[in-house]
Amino acid sequence: MQRKNSSRGRQADKNSNPQGKGKFKKDFRKPKSSASKPTQKKDDGVRLNKYIANSGICSRREADTYIEHGSVVVNGKLVTEMGYKVQPGDEVKFDGTLISMEQKRYVLLNKPKNYITTMEDDRGRKTVMELISNATKERIYPVGRLDRNTTGLLLFTNDGELAKKLTHPKHNVRKLYHASLDKKLSLADLEKLRGDVIIEGRKVFIDAVSYVEGERKTEVGIEIHSGRNRIVRKIFEHFGYTVVKLDRVIFAGLTKKNLPRGRWRELTNQELNNLQML
Repeated sequence: MQRKNSSRGRQADKNSNPQGKGKFKKDFRKPKSSASKPTQKKDDGVRLNKYIANSGICSRREADTYIEHGSVVVNGKLVTEMGYKVQPGDEVKFDGTLISMEQKRYVLLNKPKNYITTMEDDRGRKTVMELISNATKERIYPVGRLDRNTTGLLLFTNDGELAKKLTHPKHNVRKLYHASLDKKLSLADLEKLRGDVIIEGRKVFIDAVSYVEGERKTEVGIEIHSGRNRIVRKIFEHFGYTVVKLDRVIFAGLTKKNLPRGRWRELTNQELNNLQML
């Protein structure tokens, strides 16, 4: 009996040894730590693939593939876990770029006179934001500016990349204005506008200029891609003319067709595709 008990004791000692071989070995292994599983909070967030899809990058199915292949980082940690949930306040990066679940919105306004292009005004003046206040629940911003007395097309979006593209001179975004002058534009000055024009020590790139067909010679169409403040007014002032009215009729291929003054509309898919190909 003693030998038998001794044998059992040795066997028990062997099985309790984490270095020993046997069915209990796996019980002594430490759980693997993984950078792909940041600490999760309560189960009340938004699934990561939905978050990515809603940011406009791709579909949910495609997002799963990107997550699996290590394209997504949450709060500085790589996430490859399917079903991971993003919590409010989390910072999500896709291929190194910070993204937001907020849907991208694109709103085109036909701006009337006496509205300033700013988010708010401490002097109580009317702003363009009042005109598009019910356009979308997302917070959108004007792309570029139109001064208080200038009317016409003004685009709003929360798409920062597109806004940056549309306002950078290197992309040659077309802006066509209809200017009404205080007196007839002479043919000599029209020709000068087609040459080199220097305003405030810098050359202004005027892409095209002509009289408006069927109108008096006080009515002039001028196309530029400069984003300098009040530049169209300054161009004509340089030659001794005062701009009485100024209306932006084309912006990046967008027109005022079927868009009354003071009204807004969302861009069509085709218009958006055209902008993204600029």
